[in-house]
Amino acid sequence: MTKVYLKKKIAPRIANGHPWVFGNEVDRIAGEVNAGDIVEVTYADGKFAGRGYINPKSQILVRLLTRNKQEFIDEQFIHNRILRAWQYRQKLGYTENCRLVFGEADELPALVIDKFNDYFVLQTLSLGMERWKDAIVRSLETIFSPKGIYERNDVPVRELEGLAQQKGFLSAPFDTNIIINENGLKFHVDIENGQKTGYFLDQQDNRRAIQHIVKGAEVLGAFTYTGTFEIHAAHYGAKSVLGLDISEQAVAQANRNAQLNGLDQVCRFEAMNAFDVLKQWGKDGRQYDVVMLDPPAFTKSREHIQKAVAGYKEINLRGMKMIRNGGFLVTSSCTNLVQPDLFLQTIDMAAKDARKKIRQVTFQAQAADHPIIWGMENTNYLKFLIVEVSDR
Repeated sequence: MTKVYLKKKIAPRIANGHPWVFGNEVDRIAGEVNAGDIVEVTYADGKFAGRGYINPKSQILVRLLTRNKQEFIDEQFIHNRILRAWQYRQKLGYTENCRLVFGEADELPALVIDKFNDYFVLQTLSLGMERWKDAIVRSLETIFSPKGIYERNDVPVRELEGLAQQKGFLSAPFDTNIIINENGLKFHVDIENGQKTGYFLDQQDNRRAIQHIVKGAEVLGAFTYTGTFEIHAAHYGAKSVLGLDISEQAVAQANRNAQLNGLDQVCRFEAMNAFDVLKQWGKDGRQYDVVMLDPPAFTKSREHIQKAVAGYKEINLRGMKMIRNGGFLVTSSCTNLVQPDLFLQTIDMAAKDARKKIRQVTFQAQAADHPIIWGMENTNYLKFLIVEVSDR
């Protein structure tokens, strides 16, 4: 097996559990390098560090899969890892819908599998993981006997690995428009054309957190996508709910979701640019009891972090100005490069500029089926905050 020798100064990061080995962290390679192959990674002193797959086309040269010298990477290994991930979710109570595999957090780097009841959507985001796609599908079939498996590999990050973007069935074809249950509500999920894998499971616990603050409230939701937070608000007793999203397709599905739950008299959605609307309605003096903001990621590169922060500050400032005294702001950020402390600082700056006093109600990360590994920033990506907003 080809051996990859690490530079001395890199050893602590890898020894402390990080699975990524960057090209500039390697001292030398002994043996042939074939993209996607399993290689052995060794510390500078010759001690075994782990085994993983290599891709010289990627900035991340090796992603480690195991640190156990006795463990070899084969189909049984993949099966065992997926089974272990499932057993973990079951222990936490995620049995119907969940992120079954969350990449590095489940020691299967660059693999994402979402479980929507009996349907599975997967993403193999690196060449090394793509090689095991058939084994992954066979494991899902063995463990779950699913009604359908679909790949959503239509993501640009694959191109950094020399892979094409693609999507399609990995099982017998099935109707990709399904309905799932969440917190006592039903939602349409478009597996084939919805964002990411079709639905944002990472907010499923956070959607319950608005239960008490929305009772009898006039609620505005911006960047609603298919309306999950807004429909929860209506379900939890909001007086009226208006949701805004720039996508006509998302708004149509959101309105269908409201109808599906018999909440279309309380909850409606309109296709509008939330950035423009928040600015204009703030000037017009519109007021709400609760404003909910769940924007898409503002940056995927470190160079643009300051722009992302400015964007978060701006929309939260606008949102706060539209909240009645003693009302609530519900705000999220899924930009993993904006870490929790920076996000909270940004909200604090927005409050100061809006001349508002804020009191934290709750601050949470993504649902626990997306485990956070300390020391791996990319696993700690979602920030969910509720604050009470009052006049100074």
